Amino acid sequence: MAKAGAKSGGSGNKGLKRKAATEEPQEAAVAEDGTTESGVQPSKAAAFPPGFSVSEIKNKQRRHLMFTRWKQQQRKEKLAAKKKLKKEREALGDKAPPKPIPKTIDNQRVYDETTVDPNDEEVAYDEATDEFASYFNRQTSPKILITTSDRPHGRTVRLCEQLSTVIPNSHVYYRRGLALKKIIPQCISRDFTDLIVINEDRKIPNGLILSHLPNGPTAHFKMSSVRLRKEIKRRGKDPTEHIPEIILNNFTTRLGHSVGRMFASLFPHNPQFIGRQVATFHNQRDYIFFRFHRYIFKSEKKVGIQELGPRFTLKLRSLQKGTFDSKYGEYEWVHKPREMDTSRRKFHL
Repeated sequence: MAKAGAKSGGSGNKGLKRKAATEEPQEAAVAEDGTTESGVQPSKAAAFPPGFSVSEIKNKQRRHLMFTRWKQQQRKEKLAAKKKLKKEREALGDKAPPKPIPKTIDNQRVYDETTVDPNDEEVAYDEATDEFASYFNRQTSPKILITTSDRPHGRTVRLCEQLSTVIPNSHVYYRRGLALKKIIPQCISRDFTDLIVINEDRKIPNGLILSHLPNGPTAHFKMSSVRLRKEIKRRGKDPTEHIPEIILNNFTTRLGHSVGRMFASLFPHNPQFIGRQVATFHNQRDYIFFRFHRYIFKSEKKVGIQELGPRFTLKLRSLQKGTFDSKYGEYEWVHKPREMDTSRRKFHL
């Protein structure tokens, strides 16, 4: 029995040797030529054929694995192309071509016929005769009334109080159940130039009405992303009583021009630069971002900024002629999402 076992073991070893001998040339062929019998390189074995789609794989786990490999391969190719382009630019030096401008929704914006030209005589005439002409001619100084919706909660009240420290010569009054149609005549009789109403829903500020007095216009905004001063990280000290500078960015159309002039008329003409405070209304894709900063000169070339708060985002819902009148008011512009939001590259401000 031992001899039989030895013989059988020996024959098994011979079989293994023969199998290894037959496999060695194949491995050597792959190592030397870099290709398999089918002519495909092992490094590209995981690559997909030109007309192949991952969605054709029925097995979910296999499909996920192949998709992950495909994403890794795409990332490697993109990184290699980026490194190659960087080396070429370094080799060319000053003769290197300018970097291509990346495509964004902003620079691919659909052209609007109402875009304002600073040299347009019609625009200049409209500005000289509109409701804000007396402010820009420095005949009137702004005086603002800030109020809320009925029975405001703490967050809305604090936002009004903080806004009053941002906007000079502004006064906060509580609503006490009065209708806006009764508040507006009282504001006009007391020489207020603007009325700001902050609305809330479920204890969160969600709307802002800005009415220019005495002849309008009135704008209704949706308010979102409200952050009070205590909620802003690394904020600066509370603002001083200095009159801030104002920055209006990217209000390019006739409608945007009107909205920008409404915001500008809230602040006096003579900013006190010693306070180093700036109020910014930045329009991007029809969203108006409000920020309040203090800038600090670190050196002759470097300037640092501190956000003071509050901050919030506005989106225009309607622009109405005259003062607030929800029933009989004549609207210049109303946002209609189904008709106006058909293209992501179409903006109105």
